[in-house]
Amino acid sequence: MSTSSCVAASFLAPQLLGADFLSIEAGVVTNYNQPIPKGWRFSQPGIDVRDATFCNITLTYTHPGQNDTINVEVWLPLADEWNGRLQAVGGGGWRAGRFPLSFLNMAGAVAEGYATVTTDAGLGDAYDPLPWSFVSPGNINLYALQNLGFISLGDEAAIAKDVIKNFYGKGPSYSYWNGCSQGGRQGTMLAQQYPSAYDGIISAAPAVHWAELFMSNIWPTVYMDITKQYPRGCELNELTSLAVYACDGLDGVKDGLIADPDGCRAKFDPFDYVGTWFTCSNNGSDETVAISEAAAAVAEATWNGPVFSNGKPLWPGFEIGADLAGIAPTDCTSSGCVAIGHKNLEALYQGFLIKDVTLDVTNLTHREFDTFYRLAKRAFQPFLSTDERDLSDFRDAGGKMITFHGLTDSAIPPSNSLAYYKDVAAFLGDTTDFYRYYRVPGLDHCFGGPGGQPESLFAQLREWVEKGKAPEESPVVITTPDNTTQQQVLCVYPKRAVLDPACSDTNSTECWSCTEVYSLPLDGYMQRPL
Repeated sequence: MSTSSCVAASFLAPQLLGADFLSIEAGVVTNYNQPIPKGWRFSQPGIDVRDATFCNITLTYTHPGQNDTINVEVWLPLADEWNGRLQAVGGGGWRAGRFPLSFLNMAGAVAEGYATVTTDAGLGDAYDPLPWSFVSPGNINLYALQNLGFISLGDEAAIAKDVIKNFYGKGPSYSYWNGCSQGGRQGTMLAQQYPSAYDGIISAAPAVHWAELFMSNIWPTVYMDITKQYPRGCELNELTSLAVYACDGLDGVKDGLIADPDGCRAKFDPFDYVGTWFTCSNNGSDETVAISEAAAAVAEATWNGPVFSNGKPLWPGFEIGADLAGIAPTDCTSSGCVAIGHKNLEALYQGFLIKDVTLDVTNLTHREFDTFYRLAKRAFQPFLSTDERDLSDFRDAGGKMITFHGLTDSAIPPSNSLAYYKDVAAFLGDTTDFYRYYRVPGLDHCFGGPGGQPESLFAQLREWVEKGKAPEESPVVITTPDNTTQQQVLCVYPKRAVLDPACSDTNSTECWSCTEVYSLPLDGYMQRPL
């Protein structure tokens, strides 16, 4: 179809049960330019989009009686440039989509011939959820939570396919989802709630266990307040550096990465380094200080994860090698240090759990921390948690899903993804015919860090869906401490990449093999008592 058909009158309102369409806007975008850096497309390589032309359609609709207004935006390449596929992109944080990172991913998709779509779930693009979280003081906007959680996702897929058929005269041959963080949670939810919506799903660093995720994030601050131990950030950074130095070679090569965090936890004890002197840089000045007991205790608590006041574990912590100073932030002066906390998380608990934004939620007692977890579990489980372990409908529909998670992620603990993968495997048995999980050493949240970006995984997902070729190893390029690059591979869990000691060229992927170091199936990851 030509650009002359890219007008609102060319599109009929989709037939979507429970929805009324308020408006349809359409227009041709020409000479679109957008450089997209490496990593920002998560599972695909960076791309420099030049002189792209596409049809931009925005559909606005409401669910009658729910007082919502949702926008779905679809970008369609010209008919002779369309590859016959749909690639939907996910959101981030509390945003369902239709924000800058979504648009970057859409630009990359449309430049490669995909029709692409995003939704705002009726929430706009604000980072802070509090503006939309209440319908009145003390009353949560449950419809908005429901839209973010799952309703908008089913709507989005149906709307996009309808618009595509309207424009091209046929629907997509294959449909894919690509998302990380909130977008990863959305991808996992799609596999659970709408198992036929997409043929292939990239669910990266997914926020699966919503309540546990937030308890893991506030735990280091709560622990510091409970124990009155407030280390300097530079002490935590030094402990991380020492851990990397001690555990770097566990995979057979010195590359500045902890590839085996489980083995590293067994080998590295932060208390062994108490009293170690180092240079602490702070605001441009250097000072020689010693690692304190407080630093070792906070590091250990962060890695171990939150516990209930009775000492029982609540959830695993962040992996060794993650940014401790960012996870357990403090503000230090000549008179000592205090915990900074995470203001966005404080707002979350004020808004969604206590329902009073004026109450002080800092300096929680351990019993109050327990209570907050129970409140969070009850508040978010029906809407945002995506921990349903029975993916048989998705499997039986022929769907394929790949999850990857950076091991130095300091926003969402990698244990979230591992726990979910193990739970699914415990319930269904071998999942490798439809669901595979990759742990990525040195990768931060979705992208960044010295570890390799798994930018071949989307192409491998396509081969899996369309040709039946399941991905095994996935190539990555890592940056070593001396700022050189090195070719390595990622492995499907429960395998891990190990270097052949007899291989002389550590920069060759042929020197790496995937060795099974964990066992499946499992009986579940850990109990999560309420």
